[in-house]
Amino acid sequence: MIKLTDFLLACNVPLDISSYKIHLATGSDWLPLDAFYEGRFKEWQENQAGRNFRLDMVIGLIHIEGSRWLFAGVYRILGYKQTANKRFRYSTELVEGQEDLIGRVIVDHKRSGRAAYRIGKPDGGPFFVAEVRPQPMTIADFPGYQNVCLSYARLKIVVNQNLDTWRGALSNMKGVYLITDLSNGRLYVGSATGGDGLWQRWSNYVSTGHGGNKELRRVLRDQGKGHVENFQYSLLEVADSRASDEYVLERESFWKDVLVSRQFGYNGN
Repeated sequence: MIKLTDFLLACNVPLDISSYKIHLATGSDWLPLDAFYEGRFKEWQENQAGRNFRLDMVIGLIHIEGSRWLFAGVYRILGYKQTANKRFRYSTELVEGQEDLIGRVIVDHKRSGRAAYRIGKPDGGPFFVAEVRPQPMTIADFPGYQNVCLSYARLKIVVNQNLDTWRGALSNMKGVYLITDLSNGRLYVGSATGGDGLWQRWSNYVSTGHGGNKELRRVLRDQGKGHVENFQYSLLEVADSRASDEYVLERESFWKDVLVSRQFGYNGN
C-alpha cells in the first residue's frame, strides 16, 4: 500500500512534509463523522481544548472502524485565539488541489495509545491508503428497514438534507418505531400513520425533539433541550400504505406490551 503522504503529493496536494500534524478525530458529544456528513468538519476541528496545532498544516482523519480512517482534508493553520472558556479557536483553510479526494480516501492506521495529535514524519509514518472510493462517503443510501438505527444527530442530517432514498423509503410506509434514551435505557414506542408515514413523523421529531409526546416533552423540559442528543431511533415493524391505521395502532400496543414501555419507559398509555 502507498503511504498517505506519498499519495497526496502524487496528486499534487501541496502538503509541507516538514511541518504538519495528523489529527486522529474520534468521538465527542458532536461526532466528527456527523460533522463531516453535515459539511462542518472544518468547524468541528477548529474548536480545540488546547494548542494542538503548533505546526503549519494538519491532516484530518476521521475514525470509521478498527484501523480505518476517512481522509477529511489537509488544512493550513492560519492562527488561533483563546476563547472565554479557555478553549482554542483555530483559523484554518483547506489547501488547494484536494477537492476530489476528501471523503473518498480510506486510510489504514493501527492506532497505538490515546494520542489524537501526531507530529507528521517526513516519510509519512504508518498511514497507508487502503481504498479510494468512487464517491465521497455519505449516509444517503437507505440501509433497508431492518437495519435502521439512527442517533438524533444523524436523523437530523437525513431530514434536513432531504436525502432521497431515506425520504422515499420512509414516506411510503406506516409503521411502529422505537426511541431509546441512551442515557438511561428507557424506551418510547410510537407509530406513524397518515399520508407521509414515517418520514413525516420523524421529521417532526427533528423539528421539536419530542414529536408532541407528553412524556418526551417533560424529559426535555426537565433535562434541557440538549438531552435529545441521547435519543436513538429504530424501526420495530413496517406496513405499507394500504394497511389500516387501526392495524398499525394494534401493533403499536403489542410492542408496548412486549417492551414494557408503559411501566418502565416513556409511554404514558
